[in-house]
Amino acid sequence: MKKTRVFAAIASSFVLGAAAQADTIKIGVSQPLTGPVAASGTYVANGARLAAEHLNANGGVLGKQIELVVEDNKSNPREAVNTAEKLILRDKVPVMIGAWGSTFTLATMPKLEEYGVPMVVETASSSKITTAGNPWVFRISPTSRMEAQAFAKQLSTFDPPIKKVDFLSVNNDWGLGAATEFKAMFEANGIDVGRTETVSQDATDLSAQLNALRNTGSDTLIVTSGVEQLTLAIRQASEQRLPQRIITTGGSFPEQLLDNPGPKGYVSTHLLFFSPWTADKALHPEIAKAYMEGWKAKNYPFPGLTEGFRGYDAVLTVAKAIELAGEAEPKAIRDALWKTEVAGINGDIAFVKDGPEGKESGQNQPNVYVVQLQDGKVTAQ
Repeated sequence: MKKTRVFAAIASSFVLGAAAQADTIKIGVSQPLTGPVAASGTYVANGARLAAEHLNANGGVLGKQIELVVEDNKSNPREAVNTAEKLILRDKVPVMIGAWGSTFTLATMPKLEEYGVPMVVETASSSKITTAGNPWVFRISPTSRMEAQAFAKQLSTFDPPIKKVDFLSVNNDWGLGAATEFKAMFEANGIDVGRTETVSQDATDLSAQLNALRNTGSDTLIVTSGVEQLTLAIRQASEQRLPQRIITTGGSFPEQLLDNPGPKGYVSTHLLFFSPWTADKALHPEIAKAYMEGWKAKNYPFPGLTEGFRGYDAVLTVAKAIELAGEAEPKAIRDALWKTEVAGINGDIAFVKDGPEGKESGQNQPNVYVVQLQDGKVTAQ
C-alpha cells in the first residue's frame, strides 16, 4: 500500500511538472556565453531576459509566461550546431534566437531547415544568411552591406576627409564579409582602398597587424571584430601612434575605454545599432528608456546596452509572432513572422523577402548610428 502511495505521488508530481511546463512558452536562445566573444553574447542574453521579464510582468503571451532556454554556443560553430539540436530536440523549443556571429549562425541554419524551426537572427551580418535559401531564418540586424550604405551617408562629415582606407578584420564570415562590403562602398565613392590585415578570433595581441599597417599612406582604418578585440586594437593603435583614424563596424563598442581611455585627445568612431548616449533620438524613445531602466536596475554595465538591445528586440519580435500565430507551433510562428510588425529599440521591425524565390529568408531594415569616443566621452556624429 505504501509503495502504491509513493508511486502515485511520483506520478502526480510528473503530471504537475508537465502541466507547469505546458503553462509556459519556450523560446530557445543560442549565444556565446564563453569564449572570445563572450562579453557580447552575455549582453544579448541579458537583453533577452529583460524583455521576457517585461512581457511576463504584463501577462506574457497567449496567457502564458515566456520561458527562455539559454544555451552557450561557446563562440564555436560546432557548438552552435550542438546547441541548436539540444534546444530543438531536448527542450522542444518552437522558435529560436541566435546565434550572435555569422559563422555560428550559418552553421546553425541547416538544423533549422532539417527540423523545421524558425530562428530570429539578432546580430549576424553576413549576406549569406538571408541569401542562402533558408525559409526558417528572419534577421532583425543589418547586413554588412546595409551598414556600409548607411555609413556612406556620413562620409561628408569627416574632417579631414576620408581619402584612403585600410582594413583590420576578424578572420571569419562576419569580418571578411564586412570588409568586402565596405571596400565596395568606398570604391563607389571614389575612395582608395589600401591594405587588409586579418586576425584570428582569439588573438590577444594585434601589434604585428597594426605595425604592418603603419606606412600604407592611408588616413583611415576600418576595424571589424568583437568588443574585446576592438578595445585592444584601439588601445594598441593609440600606444603605437598609428597615423590612421579608427572606425569600427558591427555595432560593438570598446567599453573599457570609457573608464580607461587611451592617450588624451585620441578619437575613435563607432557604427552602432543603438546608442544609449543619444537614446532620446531613437525612433521609439519610450521603449529605449524602458529598456535602459531595466538594464540599470539589474546593475548590468552601461556600455553593454549597445548590444543587449539585440536580445530585447528579438524577444519582442518572437513574442509578437507567437501572438499573431495564436499558438506556439514552429510553422505557425514562421508564417506569422512575415506579418509581424514591432516597435523596437532600434526602430520599427518588419521583414521583407531576401534570397531565392520560393525559399526566401526574412530581412529587417534596421537603423545605424555613428558616435565618436574621445577621452572617455561619447558624442553623436
